[in-house]
Amino acid sequence: MGFGAVRCDGNRMKALDYGTITSPAGMPVPERLAILFRAAREIIARVKPGAVAVEELFFSRNVKTAMVVAQARGVVLLACGLEGVPAYEVKPGAVKMAVTGYGRAEKGQVQRMVRLLLGLAEDPKPDDTADALAVAIAHAQYPAAALAAREVSTNKVPSLKRRTTP
Repeated sequence: MGFGAVRCDGNRMKALDYGTITSPAGMPVPERLAILFRAAREIIARVKPGAVAVEELFFSRNVKTAMVVAQARGVVLLACGLEGVPAYEVKPGAVKMAVTGYGRAEKGQVQRMVRLLLGLAEDPKPDDTADALAVAIAHAQYPAAALAAREVSTNKVPSLKRRTTP
């Protein structure tokens, strides 16, 4: 899973931290999710973001892949909730529009624009890292409402309510 943190000061943006969280192939899913959870909490503690943006899940034909991505996103959202950091979802097309000006831009275009916007020496790799930086840029650059972002967690932990039957 890619991650990226940016600071936006007026028209200037700077990458604060970025990279990819990886786990060994073939490792059981619960262990992989634990690695992701610990890494997410470490990144949040190190960067101290005011908010976290995650790309909205684009449901594909491969249900197995979609489930794994959904689990990973859930772990990141849990880390945000426990750390008291608001989390937002941003639609993939809105990210591409914010970064490239075209909602159906190719990955290469997104990578090049991320490099240019952040003043990086080279295109961020792998794709997951470039995508994460693009989401961060989109969220930092524009109001959440303009990106059709939806807050998915808050600083308050909801209380559990027991459902009663009539």
